[in-house]
Amino acid sequence: MSHIPNVYDAEPIPAAAMDEVSRILRSGDLFRYTSENSPVALLEAEFASLMGSKYALAVSSCSAALFLSLKALGLPKGARVLIPGFTFAAVPSAVVHADCMPVLCECGDNYRIDLDDFEAKIHLVDAVIISHMRGHTSDMDEIMAICLDAGKPVVEDAAHSLGTTWDGRNIGTIGKIGCFSFQSYKLLNAGEGGIMITDDADLIARAVIMSGAYEHNWKKHPVLQDSFVKWQNKLPLYNQRLNTLSAAIIRPQLDELARRVANGRRNHDHVATQLNHSNWITVPAKLAQEERAPDSIQFNLVDMTDEQVKDFQAATAKAGLSVQVFGLSDDNARAFWNWQFLDRIPQLPRTRAMLMRACDVRLPARLSLDDCDIIAQTIVEAADHVMARELELN
Repeated sequence: MSHIPNVYDAEPIPAAAMDEVSRILRSGDLFRYTSENSPVALLEAEFASLMGSKYALAVSSCSAALFLSLKALGLPKGARVLIPGFTFAAVPSAVVHADCMPVLCECGDNYRIDLDDFEAKIHLVDAVIISHMRGHTSDMDEIMAICLDAGKPVVEDAAHSLGTTWDGRNIGTIGKIGCFSFQSYKLLNAGEGGIMITDDADLIARAVIMSGAYEHNWKKHPVLQDSFVKWQNKLPLYNQRLNTLSAAIIRPQLDELARRVANGRRNHDHVATQLNHSNWITVPAKLAQEERAPDSIQFNLVDMTDEQVKDFQAATAKAGLSVQVFGLSDDNARAFWNWQFLDRIPQLPRTRAMLMRACDVRLPARLSLDDCDIIAQTIVEAADHVMARELELN
């Protein structure tokens, strides 16, 4: 077997970012509100333009963006927020942090929201967060129709979906607010950071003030000034701003996004084709309206017992490839039963069954097709080895 490629290293930061970081460090100007044209303000304008949105607010993380979105919606304390049962722990954490209550709905073995369970619970909640978990888009036409009919605002958690489109529309622009991540494993890497987008001037004004635009710093945002005047000193400050260094690192990467999306999709589809030839593995197909921007691949193990799943995971690890099975770890932050900070953990049997067989492997856009072949071969051979041994025993 060839050497397993490193799937964790990020792409190098562009030279233009390094030059700008050096300039900022020489100036000592790290605060976003020192000037109107700080790198953070420029990033917000450029990102909004790239996504086709009117307004953007850069903050310290996607979790902060989700939190501020809920606060900006003006939800009352104890409001109920519907989220998918398959998401990252940061999502229910943001709900709890916003003094709201998460309500979880089922997800199917294609990793997407179970629309029957979603519709059954929509009238029990005050708002919705749609997590496009690991870049898998649920049926946004149906979801938006259900939410519009029920009068519930939708926040898109697009941390894993920058560059994905749904029927030609950018993910993150379909709901009332879209939230993105600049964490190191995402397509745009600042180590940490996030951004929210919306077309609602009053909503973004509230979010800007709560993010930490105290006194008159909000005047450095190109948004409707009347909204700022209306909300100044009436909202708490949570101080979740992005600093200028992070913005300087992100901005030159915007030009790299289209290439990274194309290469990530190429790598994913290349590996998926090979995995789907195995009798023991399935990769769920994308929906017709969906054009994805993946930086990882998820697949389900078929006809394996719990012990065989563990043997498969051990076999890939022995070969040098880390394959995460979402439901097998005692502390995996993507398995809802590990969210012990919730007052009540629901059953969600369909989601639980999926997570016990759903696997996750990083496929960065920087990998070559030869690298992808090695990863696919390692996965297929590990599954074949485990199941061949079982056939021999029987």
